[in-house]
Amino acid sequence: MNHRLLALGLACLGFCALQSAAAQGLRPAAGAAGSARGLARPAPQTPALPGPSEGSGLTQQQADYIVALVNSEPITNNEVRMRMARIERQIAQQGGAAPPREVLAREVLEQLILEKAQLQEAKDTGIRVDDYAVDQAEQSVARQNQLSVEAFYRRLAEQGISRKSFREELRNQLLLQRLRDREVQSRVRVTDLDVDQYLREQRSEAAAAKAEVNLAHFFVPVPENASPAEVAQRQARAQAAADKLRAGEDFAAVARALADASLGISGGAMGLRPLERYPELFANAVASLPVGAIAGPLRSGAGFHVLKVVERSNAGIPAVITQSHARHILLRTSPQLSETAAAARLAELRRRVLTGTADFADLAREYSQDGSAKQGGDLGWVNPGRFVPEFEEAMNALQPGEISEPVVTRFGVHLIQLLERREVKPSQRELRDMARDTVREQKTEQAYTTWLQELRGRAYIEYRDPPL
Repeated sequence: MNHRLLALGLACLGFCALQSAAAQGLRPAAGAAGSARGLARPAPQTPALPGPSEGSGLTQQQADYIVALVNSEPITNNEVRMRMARIERQIAQQGGAAPPREVLAREVLEQLILEKAQLQEAKDTGIRVDDYAVDQAEQSVARQNQLSVEAFYRRLAEQGISRKSFREELRNQLLLQRLRDREVQSRVRVTDLDVDQYLREQRSEAAAAKAEVNLAHFFVPVPENASPAEVAQRQARAQAAADKLRAGEDFAAVARALADASLGISGGAMGLRPLERYPELFANAVASLPVGAIAGPLRSGAGFHVLKVVERSNAGIPAVITQSHARHILLRTSPQLSETAAAARLAELRRRVLTGTADFADLAREYSQDGSAKQGGDLGWVNPGRFVPEFEEAMNALQPGEISEPVVTRFGVHLIQLLERREVKPSQRELRDMARDTVREQKTEQAYTTWLQELRGRAYIEYRDPPL
Protein backbone atom coordinates (compact mmCIF):
# COMPACT_ATOMS: atom_id res chain seq x y z
CA MET A 1 0.00 0.00 0.00
CA ASN A 2 1.08 3.53 -0.51
CA HIS A 3 2.09 4.97 2.84
CA ARG A 4 0.85 8.32 1.60
CA LEU A 5 4.24 9.80 2.26
CA LEU A 6 3.71 13.45 2.59
CA ALA A 7 4.91 16.22 0.38
CA LEU A 8 6.43 17.88 3.41
CA GLY A 9 8.99 19.61 1.30
CA LEU A 10 11.12 16.47 1.30
CA ALA A 11 10.29 16.00 -2.34
CA CYS A 12 12.08 19.27 -2.84
CA LEU A 13 15.22 17.81 -1.35
CA GLY A 14 15.35 16.00 -4.64
CA PHE A 15 17.16 12.88 -3.50
CA CYS A 16 16.07 9.73 -5.30
CA ALA A 17 12.42 10.71 -4.86
CA LEU A 18 12.57 10.81 -1.08
CA GLN A 19 9.21 9.33 -0.33
CA SER A 20 9.17 8.98 3.42
CA ALA A 21 9.99 11.31 6.16
CA ALA A 22 7.66 12.39 8.73
CA ALA A 23 3.96 11.80 8.94
CA GLN A 24 3.52 11.65 12.66
CA GLY A 25 1.08 9.47 14.53
CA LEU A 26 -2.10 7.50 14.41
CA ARG A 27 -5.27 9.30 13.53
CA PRO A 28 -8.36 8.62 15.65
CA ALA A 29 -11.06 7.02 13.51
CA ALA A 30 -14.50 8.56 13.50
CA GLY A 31 -16.44 7.31 16.49
CA ALA A 32 -13.45 5.59 18.11
CA ALA A 33 -12.85 7.68 21.18
CA GLY A 34 -9.52 7.14 22.80
CA SER A 35 -8.33 4.61 20.24
CA ALA A 36 -5.22 5.08 18.18
CA ARG A 37 -6.67 4.12 14.84
CA GLY A 38 -6.73 6.47 11.96
CA LEU A 39 -6.10 7.76 8.56
CA ALA A 40 -3.03 8.77 6.68
CA ARG A 41 -2.93 12.32 5.47
CA PRO A 42 -2.88 13.69 1.91
CA ALA A 43 -0.15 15.77 0.35
CA PRO A 44 -0.77 19.49 0.78
CA GLN A 45 -1.34 21.78 -2.16
CA THR A 46 0.50 25.03 -2.79
CA PRO A 47 -1.41 28.11 -3.96
CA ALA A 48 -0.08 29.97 -6.98
CA LEU A 49 2.37 32.78 -6.40
CA PRO A 50 1.41 36.34 -7.30
CA GLY A 51 3.77 38.06 -9.68
CA PRO A 52 6.66 40.20 -8.46
CA SER A 53 6.07 43.91 -8.10
CA GLU A 54 6.71 46.23 -10.98
CA GLY A 55 10.16 47.69 -11.15
CA SER A 56 11.90 44.58 -9.81
CA GLY A 57 15.44 44.42 -11.10
CA LEU A 58 16.09 41.73 -13.72
CA THR A 59 19.83 42.13 -13.95
CA GLN A 60 21.63 39.01 -12.77
CA GLN A 61 23.31 39.55 -9.41
CA GLN A 62 26.37 37.52 -8.42
CA ALA A 63 26.04 38.03 -4.65
CA ASP A 64 23.22 36.51 -2.65
CA TYR A 65 20.31 38.82 -1.89
CA ILE A 66 16.89 38.86 -0.28
CA VAL A 67 14.00 37.92 -2.56
CA ALA A 68 11.18 38.10 0.00
CA LEU A 69 10.38 38.84 3.64
CA VAL A 70 7.88 36.82 5.67
CA ASN A 71 7.00 38.61 8.91
CA SER A 72 10.47 40.21 8.80
CA GLU A 73 12.30 36.89 8.19
CA PRO A 74 14.20 36.85 4.88
CA ILE A 75 14.23 34.32 2.06
CA THR A 76 17.36 34.56 -0.07
CA ASN A 77 18.05 33.92 -3.71
CA ASN A 78 20.43 31.11 -2.78
CA GLU A 79 17.67 29.31 -0.87
CA VAL A 80 15.47 29.43 -3.96
CA ARG A 81 18.25 28.28 -6.29
CA MET A 82 19.23 25.37 -4.06
CA ARG A 83 15.64 24.16 -3.78
CA MET A 84 15.17 24.50 -7.55
CA ALA A 85 18.27 22.43 -8.26
CA ARG A 86 17.03 19.63 -6.02
CA ILE A 87 13.60 19.60 -7.62
CA GLU A 88 15.09 19.51 -11.10
CA ARG A 89 17.27 16.54 -10.15
CA GLN A 90 14.28 14.70 -8.75
CA ILE A 91 12.14 15.33 -11.83
CA ALA A 92 14.96 14.11 -14.07
CA GLN A 93 15.41 10.95 -12.00
CA GLN A 94 11.71 10.19 -12.39
CA GLY A 95 11.84 10.65 -16.14
CA GLY A 96 9.79 13.86 -16.21
CA ALA A 97 10.27 17.24 -17.84
CA ALA A 98 10.94 20.25 -15.62
CA PRO A 99 8.82 23.39 -16.10
CA PRO A 100 10.48 26.59 -17.37
CA ARG A 101 12.95 27.90 -14.80
CA GLU A 102 11.06 31.17 -14.35
CA VAL A 103 7.88 29.27 -13.49
CA LEU A 104 9.73 26.88 -11.21
CA ALA A 105 11.46 29.77 -9.42
CA ARG A 106 8.12 31.44 -8.69
CA GLU A 107 6.59 28.22 -7.38
CA VAL A 108 9.62 27.43 -5.24
CA LEU A 109 9.60 30.93 -3.77
CA GLU A 110 5.93 30.57 -2.89
CA GLN A 111 6.60 27.22 -1.27
CA LEU A 112 9.40 28.72 0.82
CA ILE A 113 7.13 31.59 1.85
CA LEU A 114 4.44 29.16 2.99
CA GLU A 115 6.98 27.02 4.84
CA LYS A 116 8.41 30.07 6.58
CA ALA A 117 4.96 31.25 7.70
CA GLN A 118 4.10 27.79 9.01
CA LEU A 119 7.39 27.38 10.86
CA GLN A 120 6.86 30.72 12.54
CA GLU A 121 3.36 29.63 13.58
CA ALA A 122 4.65 26.31 14.89
CA LYS A 123 7.35 27.93 16.99
CA ASP A 124 5.05 30.66 18.26
CA THR A 125 2.58 28.03 19.49
CA GLY A 126 5.22 25.95 21.25
CA ILE A 127 5.44 22.92 18.95
CA ARG A 128 8.75 21.10 19.38
CA VAL A 129 10.48 18.13 17.74
CA ASP A 130 12.92 15.96 19.68
CA ASP A 131 16.16 14.64 18.22
CA TYR A 132 14.71 11.15 18.54
CA ALA A 133 11.96 11.99 16.06
CA VAL A 134 14.53 13.42 13.64
CA ASP A 135 16.64 10.27 14.02
CA GLN A 136 13.60 8.16 13.19
CA ALA A 137 12.75 10.22 10.11
CA GLU A 138 16.39 10.10 9.02
CA GLN A 139 16.44 6.31 9.24
CA SER A 140 13.14 6.06 7.41
CA VAL A 141 14.30 8.15 4.46
CA ALA A 142 17.53 6.16 4.19
CA ARG A 143 15.58 2.89 4.35
CA GLN A 144 13.21 4.01 1.60
CA ASN A 145 16.26 4.60 -0.59
CA GLN A 146 17.64 1.17 0.38
CA LEU A 147 20.74 2.67 1.94
CA SER A 148 22.26 2.77 5.38
CA VAL A 149 22.13 6.14 7.09
CA GLU A 150 25.86 6.66 6.53
CA ALA A 151 25.65 5.67 2.86
CA PHE A 152 22.68 7.97 2.48
CA TYR A 153 24.64 10.93 3.82
CA ARG A 154 27.60 10.14 1.61
CA ARG A 155 25.19 10.31 -1.31
CA LEU A 156 23.78 13.62 -0.13
CA ALA A 157 27.30 15.00 0.29
CA GLU A 158 27.91 14.30 -3.40
CA GLN A 159 24.99 16.64 -4.09
CA GLY A 160 26.38 19.30 -1.74
CA ILE A 161 23.89 18.63 1.09
CA SER A 162 25.40 18.38 4.57
CA ARG A 163 24.09 16.14 7.33
CA LYS A 164 23.37 19.17 9.50
CA SER A 165 21.31 20.94 6.86
CA PHE A 166 19.37 17.79 5.96
CA ARG A 167 18.51 17.08 9.60
CA GLU A 168 17.38 20.66 9.96
CA GLU A 169 15.13 20.19 6.92
CA LEU A 170 13.69 17.04 8.51
CA ARG A 171 13.08 18.82 11.80
CA ASN A 172 11.32 21.67 10.02
CA GLN A 173 9.09 19.33 8.05
CA LEU A 174 8.16 17.45 11.22
CA LEU A 175 7.25 20.77 12.80
CA LEU A 176 5.05 21.62 9.82
CA GLN A 177 3.33 18.26 9.94
CA ARG A 178 2.56 18.55 13.63
CA LEU A 179 1.18 22.02 13.07
CA ARG A 180 -1.08 20.70 10.28
CA ASP A 181 -2.25 17.84 12.48
CA ARG A 182 -3.27 20.23 15.22
CA GLU A 183 -4.83 22.96 13.10
CA VAL A 184 -6.57 20.98 10.36
CA GLN A 185 -7.91 17.71 11.79
CA SER A 186 -10.56 19.39 13.94
CA ARG A 187 -12.03 20.96 10.79
CA VAL A 188 -12.76 17.65 9.06
CA ARG A 189 -16.03 15.73 9.40
CA VAL A 190 -17.14 12.79 7.24
CA THR A 191 -20.82 11.78 7.24
CA ASP A 192 -22.53 8.66 5.93
CA LEU A 193 -24.00 10.83 3.17
CA ASP A 194 -20.47 11.78 2.11
CA VAL A 195 -19.52 8.10 1.90
CA ASP A 196 -22.69 7.20 -0.03
CA GLN A 197 -22.03 9.96 -2.56
CA TYR A 198 -18.41 8.87 -3.01
CA LEU A 199 -19.44 5.24 -3.61
CA ARG A 200 -22.04 6.33 -6.18
CA GLU A 201 -19.37 8.29 -8.02
CA GLN A 202 -17.07 5.28 -8.04
CA ARG A 203 -19.76 3.18 -9.69
CA SER A 204 -20.11 5.67 -12.54
CA GLU A 205 -18.64 5.11 -15.98
CA ALA A 206 -15.89 7.55 -15.16
CA ALA A 207 -14.63 5.34 -12.35
CA ALA A 208 -12.49 3.26 -14.69
CA ALA A 209 -10.46 6.35 -15.50
CA LYS A 210 -9.60 6.71 -11.81
CA ALA A 211 -7.89 3.33 -11.50
CA GLU A 212 -4.62 3.50 -9.61
CA VAL A 213 -1.32 1.70 -10.12
CA ASN A 214 1.59 0.99 -7.79
CA LEU A 215 4.90 0.72 -9.65
CA ALA A 216 8.23 -0.52 -8.39
CA HIS A 217 10.99 1.54 -10.03
CA PHE A 218 14.64 0.60 -10.62
CA PHE A 219 16.67 3.57 -11.81
CA VAL A 220 20.13 3.66 -13.42
CA PRO A 221 21.23 7.28 -14.00
CA VAL A 222 23.36 8.28 -16.96
CA PRO A 223 25.67 11.26 -16.35
CA GLU A 224 25.59 14.21 -18.69
CA ASN A 225 28.18 13.93 -21.48
CA ALA A 226 28.61 10.20 -20.76
CA SER A 227 30.60 8.32 -23.39
CA PRO A 228 28.84 5.70 -25.55
CA ALA A 229 30.72 3.00 -23.63
CA GLU A 230 29.47 4.31 -20.29
CA VAL A 231 25.89 4.58 -21.60
CA ALA A 232 26.08 0.98 -22.79
CA GLN A 233 27.43 -0.11 -19.41
CA ARG A 234 24.56 1.60 -17.56
CA GLN A 235 22.03 0.14 -19.98
CA ALA A 236 23.45 -3.32 -19.37
CA ARG A 237 22.95 -2.83 -15.62
CA ALA A 238 19.30 -1.88 -16.18
CA GLN A 239 18.82 -4.80 -18.57
CA ALA A 240 20.25 -7.20 -15.98
CA ALA A 241 17.68 -5.97 -13.47
CA ALA A 242 14.86 -6.36 -16.01
CA ASP A 243 15.99 -9.90 -16.90
CA LYS A 244 16.09 -10.98 -13.26
CA LEU A 245 12.64 -9.54 -12.64
CA ARG A 246 11.19 -11.23 -15.70
CA ALA A 247 12.67 -14.49 -14.44
CA GLY A 248 10.53 -14.10 -11.33
CA GLU A 249 13.05 -12.80 -8.81
CA ASP A 250 11.82 -10.56 -5.99
CA PHE A 251 12.04 -6.85 -6.81
CA ALA A 252 13.43 -5.81 -3.44
CA ALA A 253 16.11 -8.50 -3.63
CA VAL A 254 17.10 -7.46 -7.15
CA ALA A 255 17.21 -3.80 -6.17
CA ARG A 256 19.41 -4.57 -3.18
CA ALA A 257 21.74 -6.75 -5.23
CA LEU A 258 22.18 -4.28 -8.08
CA ALA A 259 21.90 -0.94 -6.24
CA ASP A 260 25.09 1.12 -6.20
CA ALA A 261 25.07 4.34 -4.18
CA SER A 262 28.29 5.52 -5.78
CA LEU A 263 26.63 5.41 -9.21
CA GLY A 264 23.24 6.67 -8.07
CA ILE A 265 21.53 3.35 -8.87
CA SER A 266 18.49 2.73 -6.67
CA GLY A 267 15.08 1.11 -6.60
CA GLY A 268 11.82 1.04 -4.65
CA ALA A 269 8.04 1.16 -4.80
CA MET A 270 6.50 4.46 -5.89
CA GLY A 271 3.11 3.95 -4.23
CA LEU A 272 -0.47 3.52 -5.40
CA ARG A 273 -1.53 6.56 -7.43
CA PRO A 274 -3.58 7.45 -10.55
CA LEU A 275 -1.75 6.65 -13.77
CA GLU A 276 -1.79 10.30 -14.84
CA ARG A 277 0.32 11.18 -11.81
CA TYR A 278 3.23 9.16 -13.14
CA PRO A 279 5.64 10.58 -15.74
CA GLU A 280 4.24 10.15 -19.23
CA LEU A 281 7.08 7.77 -20.11
CA PHE A 282 6.04 5.46 -17.27
CA ALA A 283 2.29 5.78 -17.83
CA ASN A 284 2.52 4.88 -21.51
CA ALA A 285 4.74 1.88 -20.79
CA VAL A 286 2.49 0.26 -18.17
CA ALA A 287 -1.01 1.40 -19.20
CA SER A 288 -2.06 -2.03 -20.48
CA LEU A 289 0.24 -4.25 -18.39
CA PRO A 290 -1.16 -6.66 -15.78
CA VAL A 291 0.02 -6.95 -12.20
CA GLY A 292 3.47 -8.53 -12.07
CA ALA A 293 4.48 -7.41 -15.57
CA ILE A 294 7.84 -5.73 -16.23
CA ALA A 295 8.48 -2.72 -18.49
CA GLY A 296 11.87 -1.56 -19.65
CA PRO A 297 14.58 -0.67 -19.64
CA LEU A 298 13.07 2.69 -20.64
CA ARG A 299 15.35 5.55 -21.67
CA SER A 300 14.79 9.09 -20.38
CA GLY A 301 16.98 12.14 -20.30
CA ALA A 302 18.13 11.11 -16.83
CA GLY A 303 18.97 7.47 -17.49
CA PHE A 304 17.39 4.01 -17.70
CA HIS A 305 14.25 2.90 -15.85
CA VAL A 306 12.85 -0.58 -15.17
CA LEU A 307 9.26 -0.79 -13.89
CA LYS A 308 7.21 -3.56 -12.32
CA VAL A 309 3.43 -3.33 -11.92
CA VAL A 310 3.02 -4.19 -8.23
CA GLU A 311 -0.67 -3.46 -7.76
CA ARG A 312 -3.72 -2.18 -9.59
CA SER A 313 -6.90 -0.94 -7.98
CA ASN A 314 -10.37 -0.19 -9.30
CA ALA A 315 -11.02 3.46 -8.56
CA GLY A 316 -8.68 3.32 -5.60
CA ILE A 317 -10.12 0.15 -4.03
CA PRO A 318 -8.03 -3.02 -4.48
CA ALA A 319 -9.71 -6.37 -5.13
CA VAL A 320 -7.61 -8.03 -2.41
CA ILE A 321 -6.17 -6.31 0.65
CA THR A 322 -3.53 -7.29 3.19
CA GLN A 323 -4.85 -6.90 6.72
CA SER A 324 -2.67 -6.68 9.80
CA HIS A 325 -3.44 -7.64 13.40
CA ALA A 326 -1.22 -5.71 15.79
CA ARG A 327 -1.04 -4.39 19.32
CA HIS A 328 0.89 -1.50 20.78
CA ILE A 329 1.94 0.39 23.88
CA LEU A 330 1.65 4.17 23.75
CA LEU A 331 3.42 6.66 26.00
CA ARG A 332 2.19 10.21 25.51
CA THR A 333 4.83 12.93 25.58
CA SER A 334 4.61 16.04 27.76
CA PRO A 335 6.88 18.74 29.19
CA GLN A 336 7.80 16.15 31.83
CA LEU A 337 8.33 13.27 29.35
CA SER A 338 10.24 13.97 26.14
CA GLU A 339 10.14 11.75 23.09
CA THR A 340 13.67 10.61 23.85
CA ALA A 341 12.78 9.66 27.42
CA ALA A 342 9.59 7.89 26.33
CA ALA A 343 11.55 5.95 23.71
CA ALA A 344 14.06 4.86 26.37
CA ARG A 345 11.24 3.57 28.60
CA LEU A 346 9.69 1.63 25.74
CA ALA A 347 13.05 0.22 24.73
CA GLU A 348 13.33 -1.22 28.25
CA LEU A 349 9.83 -2.72 27.98
CA ARG A 350 10.81 -4.23 24.64
CA ARG A 351 13.90 -5.76 26.20
CA ARG A 352 11.78 -7.35 28.93
CA VAL A 353 9.41 -8.92 26.41
CA LEU A 354 12.23 -10.22 24.21
CA THR A 355 14.03 -11.79 27.20
CA GLY A 356 10.84 -13.49 28.31
CA THR A 357 10.57 -11.67 31.64
CA ALA A 358 7.33 -9.89 30.74
CA ASP A 359 4.28 -10.31 28.51
CA PHE A 360 3.49 -7.61 25.92
CA ALA A 361 -0.24 -7.54 26.69
CA ASP A 362 0.38 -7.25 30.44
CA LEU A 363 2.78 -4.35 29.89
CA ALA A 364 0.24 -2.65 27.62
CA ARG A 365 -2.43 -2.90 30.31
CA GLU A 366 -0.02 -1.46 32.88
CA TYR A 367 1.75 1.27 30.93
CA SER A 368 -0.09 2.13 27.71
CA GLN A 369 -1.93 5.46 27.63
CA ASP A 370 -4.09 4.52 24.64
CA GLY A 371 -7.74 3.48 24.69
CA SER A 372 -6.66 -0.02 23.66
CA ALA A 373 -4.75 -0.57 26.93
CA LYS A 374 -7.59 -2.57 28.53
CA GLN A 375 -7.40 -4.99 25.62
CA GLY A 376 -3.67 -5.45 26.08
CA GLY A 377 -2.99 -2.88 23.35
CA ASP A 378 -4.84 -4.98 20.76
CA LEU A 379 -5.83 -2.92 17.69
CA GLY A 380 -7.69 -5.78 15.96
CA TRP A 381 -7.57 -6.52 12.25
CA VAL A 382 -7.03 -3.36 10.21
CA ASN A 383 -6.94 -2.51 6.53
CA PRO A 384 -4.05 -0.73 4.77
CA GLY A 385 -4.13 3.01 5.31
CA ARG A 386 -5.90 2.93 8.67
CA PHE A 387 -2.76 4.15 10.43
CA VAL A 388 -0.65 7.11 9.45
CA PRO A 389 2.65 6.41 7.68
CA GLU A 390 5.17 6.27 10.52
CA PHE A 391 3.13 3.75 12.47
CA GLU A 392 2.11 1.77 9.41
CA GLU A 393 5.60 1.72 7.93
CA ALA A 394 7.01 0.29 11.16
CA MET A 395 4.20 -2.26 11.41
CA ASN A 396 4.54 -3.35 7.79
CA ALA A 397 8.27 -3.96 8.26
CA LEU A 398 7.56 -6.55 10.98
CA GLN A 399 7.08 -10.27 10.64
CA PRO A 400 4.40 -11.90 12.84
CA GLY A 401 5.62 -12.00 16.42
CA GLU A 402 8.23 -9.29 15.99
CA ILE A 403 8.33 -6.08 18.04
CA SER A 404 9.36 -2.73 16.60
CA GLU A 405 11.78 -0.26 18.03
CA PRO A 406 10.01 2.75 19.62
CA VAL A 407 8.12 4.74 16.97
CA VAL A 408 7.30 8.46 17.28
CA THR A 409 3.89 9.74 16.18
CA ARG A 410 1.96 12.90 16.95
CA PHE A 411 0.26 10.99 19.79
CA GLY A 412 3.52 10.09 21.50
CA VAL A 413 5.84 7.11 21.24
CA HIS A 414 4.69 3.56 20.44
CA LEU A 415 5.97 0.02 20.76
CA ILE A 416 4.31 -2.18 18.12
CA GLN A 417 3.98 -5.95 17.94
CA LEU A 418 2.61 -7.59 14.81
CA LEU A 419 0.52 -10.64 15.68
CA GLU A 420 -0.83 -11.83 12.32
CA ARG A 421 -1.21 -10.84 8.67
CA ARG A 422 -3.69 -12.08 6.07
CA GLU A 423 -4.98 -11.36 2.56
CA VAL A 424 -8.73 -11.03 2.17
CA LYS A 425 -11.34 -9.78 -0.26
CA PRO A 426 -12.80 -6.68 1.39
CA SER A 427 -16.37 -6.95 2.68
CA GLN A 428 -18.99 -4.29 2.01
CA ARG A 429 -18.36 -2.83 5.44
CA GLU A 430 -14.62 -2.71 4.79
CA LEU A 431 -15.24 -1.09 1.41
CA ARG A 432 -17.25 1.60 3.17
CA ASP A 433 -14.45 2.07 5.69
CA MET A 434 -11.94 2.45 2.86
CA ALA A 435 -14.27 4.87 1.09
CA ARG A 436 -14.59 6.86 4.33
CA ASP A 437 -10.79 7.01 4.55
CA THR A 438 -10.58 8.36 1.01
CA VAL A 439 -13.26 10.98 1.61
CA ARG A 440 -11.53 12.06 4.81
CA GLU A 441 -8.27 12.46 2.88
CA GLN A 442 -10.01 14.61 0.29
CA LYS A 443 -11.65 16.78 2.93
CA THR A 444 -8.41 17.05 4.87
CA GLU A 445 -6.63 18.26 1.78
CA GLN A 446 -9.32 20.86 1.18
CA ALA A 447 -9.25 21.96 4.82
CA TYR A 448 -5.48 22.22 4.76
CA THR A 449 -5.55 24.37 1.64
CA THR A 450 -8.11 26.68 3.23
CA TRP A 451 -6.15 26.93 6.48
CA LEU A 452 -2.92 27.60 4.60
CA GLN A 453 -4.55 30.43 2.67
CA GLU A 454 -5.81 31.90 5.95
CA LEU A 455 -2.34 31.67 7.48
CA ARG A 456 -0.79 33.30 4.43
CA GLY A 457 -3.37 36.05 4.54
CA ARG A 458 -2.39 36.89 8.13
CA ALA A 459 1.33 37.02 7.33
CA TYR A 460 3.19 40.13 6.23
CA ILE A 461 4.87 39.25 2.92
CA GLU A 462 7.09 41.62 1.02
CA TYR A 463 8.54 40.69 -2.38
CA ARG A 464 11.94 42.12 -3.22
CA ASP A 465 14.02 41.41 -6.33
CA PRO A 466 12.85 38.22 -8.10
CA PRO A 467 15.00 35.08 -7.81
CA LEU A 468 17.47 34.39 -10.61
